[in-house]
Amino acid sequence: MDTASSLAAYWYFHLPNFILAALMYTLLGRALLGLMVDADSPNYIWRFFCRITDPVIAIVTVVTPKAAAPVVLWLFGFVWLFWLRVALHYTLLLLNLAPRFGGAAS
Repeated sequence: MDTASSLAAYWYFHLPNFILAALMYTLLGRALLGLMVDADSPNYIWRFFCRITDPVIAIVTVVTPKAAAPVVLWLFGFVWLFWLRVALHYTLLLLNLAPRFGGAAS
C-alpha cells in the first residue's frame, strides 16, 4: 500500500493524529519560547503560539490546580495531548481500524 492510498483510506486516523501532534508540539514550542519572551510580548510568533494553544490551555486549566505556573500548564497540555494520541491509536487498533505496517510479519 503506497502513502497516498494509505492517507486516503485511513484519513480518520491520520487527520486527528496530525492535528493533535501539531497542537502538542506547538505547546512545547510555547513552553520553550515562554522562557525567553515576556507573556505580553508583541512578537508575532509568540502571538501565533498563544492564539493556537489558548483553547487547549483553557481545557487543561479546568483540571489543573490554580497554583500551577503557566509553563506547567503548557507542559501538562503537552502530556495530555500525547496520551490522547496514544488513546486514539490504541482504540483504533482495538477496533482493527488503524493502519498497519505491511511486511513479513503481517
